Amino acid sequence: MNQTPEQQVRDNIDRMLAQAGWQVQPLVQANWNAGPGIVIREYPTANGPADYVLFVNHTPVGVIEAKREEEGHHLTVVEDQSALYAAGRLKWAAHNQPLPFIYESTGVLTRFTDTRDPKPRSRPVFSFHRPETFQTWRKEAQSLRRRFLNLPELQPTGLRGCQIRAITRLEQSFKENRPRALVQMATGSGKTFTAITSIYRLLKFAGARRVLFLVDTKNLGEQAEQGFMAYTPNDDKRTFTELYGVQRLRSNYVAPNSQVCISTIQRMYSILRGEDLDESAEETSLYEIQQPARPKEVVYNPALPPEFFDFIVIDECHRSIYNLWRQVLEYFDAFLIGLTATPDQRTFGFFHENVVSEYSHEDAVADGVNVGHEVYTIETEITQQGAKLAAKEFVDKRDRLTRRTRWEQLDEEVAYAAPQLDHDVVNPSQIRKVIRTLRDKLPEIFPGRTEVPKTLIFAKSDSHADDIIQIVREEFGEGNEFCKKVTYRAEEDPKSVLAAFRNAYYPRIAVTVDMIATGTDVKPLECLVFMRDVKSRNYFEQMKGRGTRTLSYDDLKKVTPSVISAKTHFVIIDAVGVIKSIKTDSRPLERKKSIPLKDLMLIVMMGGADEDTFLSLANRLGRLEKQITPEERQRFTELAQGKSINQVIHDLLNAHNPDAIESRARAEFQLSAAAEPDVEQVRAAQESLIREVQRTFSTGELVHYVDNVRRSHEQIIDTVNLDRLQFAGWDRQAQVKAAEIIRDFSVFLAEHKDEITALRIFYDQPYRRRELTYHMIKEVLDLIKQNKPTLAPLHVWRAYEQIEQVNGKSPKNELIALVALIRRVCGFDAVLTSFETTVNNNFKRWVFNKNAGPKQFTDEQMAWLRMIKDHILASVHIERGDLDYAPFDARGGLGKMHQLFGGDMDALLDELNEALAA
Repeated sequence: MNQTPEQQVRDNIDRMLAQAGWQVQPLVQANWNAGPGIVIREYPTANGPADYVLFVNHTPVGVIEAKREEEGHHLTVVEDQSALYAAGRLKWAAHNQPLPFIYESTGVLTRFTDTRDPKPRSRPVFSFHRPETFQTWRKEAQSLRRRFLNLPELQPTGLRGCQIRAITRLEQSFKENRPRALVQMATGSGKTFTAITSIYRLLKFAGARRVLFLVDTKNLGEQAEQGFMAYTPNDDKRTFTELYGVQRLRSNYVAPNSQVCISTIQRMYSILRGEDLDESAEETSLYEIQQPARPKEVVYNPALPPEFFDFIVIDECHRSIYNLWRQVLEYFDAFLIGLTATPDQRTFGFFHENVVSEYSHEDAVADGVNVGHEVYTIETEITQQGAKLAAKEFVDKRDRLTRRTRWEQLDEEVAYAAPQLDHDVVNPSQIRKVIRTLRDKLPEIFPGRTEVPKTLIFAKSDSHADDIIQIVREEFGEGNEFCKKVTYRAEEDPKSVLAAFRNAYYPRIAVTVDMIATGTDVKPLECLVFMRDVKSRNYFEQMKGRGTRTLSYDDLKKVTPSVISAKTHFVIIDAVGVIKSIKTDSRPLERKKSIPLKDLMLIVMMGGADEDTFLSLANRLGRLEKQITPEERQRFTELAQGKSINQVIHDLLNAHNPDAIESRARAEFQLSAAAEPDVEQVRAAQESLIREVQRTFSTGELVHYVDNVRRSHEQIIDTVNLDRLQFAGWDRQAQVKAAEIIRDFSVFLAEHKDEITALRIFYDQPYRRRELTYHMIKEVLDLIKQNKPTLAPLHVWRAYEQIEQVNGKSPKNELIALVALIRRVCGFDAVLTSFETTVNNNFKRWVFNKNAGPKQFTDEQMAWLRMIKDHILASVHIERGDLDYAPFDARGGLGKMHQLFGGDMDALLDELNEALAA
């Protein structure tokens, strides 16, 4: 039967209302006992009949103004009309107050206004709110948006300045009723802590009912859960989880009494689709998954209606707001809060350019919240240029899945370029040359260390990671504990390896593909080695962010005993040119011809059903079918629920084949030969065919197996071409940066020379250096730490090491490093010279001059003079009172010194203070 456009709209609205728990009735047939929520069509008001009036427990609460679908872009124009109906007295009703809840809807697009808000503003909603929701809202004295106005002032105790600004501006955004807000904070500056603080205030002071904390990997969900468990607000002694219910979703069940739900966006999408989710889909970052251009839409879920959450916090939002996943966010009638360190233009656009916090990595480094980085480059011949294998050459070919090798003669020449390394061809010499150079250059990169700093190596694949681990253990001459793999597929539990990497001495080196590329904290990390290139600018920044975390001296020393200071910086070892390679603003999310097979399967597993994806996947599986062994075919059938690879290919093709769809429709609806299936029957038949395909790929085990089988073929091991080192050294850009650090340090000292005694002595009164004390130098050090943490003495020292040949060993502590640096800046030393070298040389000269005179020091006097020299080395200055403490007290203390040197003792101490620091 043909329907008018108006009737189609009414039917759609009626269906939406029924889904939301409303009973839609004509006035003359109203049954007020049918349920708590009754909707009456064409109810007369003083201002004319309203299309729909909503009643909860017999009390009118709202109206709906229905418009044709083509008028969707005019919905805001009719707001005055719907407001007129809401304000008009209802005929026969005792209630004569304006109705608070107003909708305009086409049955496809719907807008909603809550007139209880301070400045009522309509907003788009996925569907109508449930009767129970209005019942709850009517019992509240104020709406959520009005309660924002009563938020108490934020107490700054325990919060960084950047966190205070972010929370304050976010709450101002709420007060202005802005639906979306972006919090941009550098990695390591406490985004999660900031979000939890904000959530606590929203629950406690704004009366929020539920908050959804969205992540894109299971690992980040676990990390967020730990953050909530550890959080103690500054106005309560109880932890967050003692005050509020926090649930991390491990299934499709969402507890209605949980105030905070932590979920991967993949799981929330599957919940809204009413489908089960394989856990493996939560283990891969959204950076690693291509998404379908036309995803399956989420549908109304009565167990999780759009108003279920008041706020959604989207962690790492720069990768969670597009295509497939965007529907999850726009389903809920909630404020959206994005958290990211690396937004791009689309991120700003999605959040309506409402950036409530802009705190860059540079800001964080300047504030001492993050540490900066330096770049060390390793370039080898094969890394840069690739190599060739001659025809008839005997080579090993390796199965990537089993790592079993066989010897084979090449039929023709094989030339491989750098991008093919570790994919089609593995050259152990190339990996070995990089690792050996890393080993040999570590003393140059991290002077004074007796152990390898905590190091993370980024590999291209699991197979590449295995090769790297084997060679690292060989080249460093260490055992299994020294170097471990940390990926989702590691044989050993990745969580326990990661915990040990954070907190224990071993492992010193971890190799990963994607598990700790983004979002995972390992504070003791001081070295990142890139053995894979990265094309996405955001992804690269996230990977670099693994090294930016600060760590105190005591905590760093627990895992790296030879350190002499807190973590001041980290080093990027660039072994593939990742620093210089061209980066795109974001990973492309639309389908490309080069989309990996694994991504195609994941798209289908996550609900993608567009024709391009199905045809591409069928084509790839067809190619794979010609390569695999009978044993591999059998295993495929076992994992594909009894279907052979050829059957699966046919299923993929049939899902978009009009003849196959019509045939399925005839069979399912038992149509006669003469009858043609209608549009709905064709649609249902195609959905049935699509579901069959998606059931096949419903487990991550099949996806993982097929991906490994694909990669297990045609990997050549090149042991013929030996690699050669072309360059190893600090990146030129790093040298420019080092020069800037030195310049900033010199300017900082000059700016404060008149207010700090030690600086005034060095600059203007060098003859007074005998007066310099430990506390005077400590005053300079404290000033730097408070105002310019990026100019930490050991960091400036390393900058000098990149610019000039430093005289002497790296300093043992910050204080004596600072003395040497001040001497260099003030011109006492032509090159940076360690304080130890200066004092030892001056001591030799002073003793020689004294012994050249008429009176020479005895052996016992010399022993005391050496003790005084060592004390000045450690503490810059010696005073009379120091002689009563170690090591002098064990040799007789002040009395013994007086006995040895007599009345010249005090003058001798002054002379030594001046001469040794000269």
